[in-house]
Amino acid sequence: MEVSNTLSNNVSMDNSLIEKNQNSFLKSSLWNVINTGLNIGIRALLPNFVEDQVIEIKDALINSGFKDGINNAISGAIDLGKKALGIVTGGFENISQAQNAIKSGGLMDSISNVFNSAVNVATKNNLINNDTSKSLKKGKEKIKNTIESNIESNFNDQLSAVEKINKYSENWKQFFENKDFKNMEKEYKKIKQNLKETLPMENTLKQARQIENLHLLIKNNGHNFDLSPEELQLAEKLVS
Repeated sequence: MEVSNTLSNNVSMDNSLIEKNQNSFLKSSLWNVINTGLNIGIRALLPNFVEDQVIEIKDALINSGFKDGINNAISGAIDLGKKALGIVTGGFENISQAQNAIKSGGLMDSISNVFNSAVNVATKNNLINNDTSKSLKKGKEKIKNTIESNIESNFNDQLSAVEKINKYSENWKQFFENKDFKNMEKEYKKIKQNLKETLPMENTLKQARQIENLHLLIKNNGHNFDLSPEELQLAEKLVS
């Protein structure tokens, strides 16, 4: 079973699976923030356009190779960034490492090239007119700045999510010691939610996995905290 960016079953951690899921998460999250940045940037460059016109222009760019080009750019940035940081095999160890890799991998330069190409293709196919094409090219740097800011914010949000996971995990352990399942459940749900919002990393997944195993064990046992010696051994390791 693959280790996903949620609480996982008690299986051994596989570096190749973690790397695969990290790449998948980065492609998805970065595309979302780039797409949002593109939308915001077009609105700013074309303030007299109504919402439907902005959507049409963005769709024209996406259908002219922007999305495919960005997905390839993200993959390329991940690979180049890892090489620049000396990561030969395996995934990233933390959020900052992933962020530095994306910067080192030249993602913003690739986005600029992909944007130019998409505008040219859309113009050639009469999906956008020449005046709109000129406005987009003239204001490309503004769009780039918006996208870059969104990417920075996304990584900051991930760092915040990791801090929250650690905080909620410590809260969970304290409630476990107090045999307070109601509050354990609250913290458990918070952990699950924040795991969806951050890059999957071995240490974070391992801790969350331990919590999940013990949490579900108690839950399925009618909230009974009278555990076997083996289960208590796991609990002592977890809360130590």
